Amino acid sequence: GYIQACRGLMISAVCLGFFGAVFGLIGMKCTKVGGSDQTKAKIACLAGLIFILSGLCSMTSCSLYANRITSEFFDPSFVAQKYELGAALFIGWAGASLCIIGGSIFCFSIAENSNSPRRGYAYNGATSVMSSRTKVHNSVPDKTPPKHFDKNAYV
Repeated sequence: GYIQACRGLMISAVCLGFFGAVFGLIGMKCTKVGGSDQTKAKIACLAGLIFILSGLCSMTSCSLYANRITSEFFDPSFVAQKYELGAALFIGWAGASLCIIGGSIFCFSIAENSNSPRRGYAYNGATSVMSSRTKVHNSVPDKTPPKHFDKNAYV
């Protein structure tokens, strides 16, 4: 029975993770699907909540299975084959933790959106040594020919 519960929780975690990824893609600022920035922020927050729920389902499944394994392992009256905690459980816990952390970051991205408006920065153009020198010493023209740098000059 507990294996069926763990299987159901893992399948629901995978399905929730898929829908969280779809909502996360729709809620990104770089996509044109999803409407305005406020709507995209709400969709991204929804994706974060779905990722957190997916991580909790996976964490619950791994913890339930690990609890059963440890209780059978330390039970002296249990005579069947005993199992130990394996790499799959640790990978499951790590994946669930990353899913919860990623969902939290998605949820906190909506708070960053509403507090500070995006500022644009003006592009002043690239400056070289020669152009900055001529800007500073504008009154004295430089008669030296421009130096050509090869790739070793920057190393």
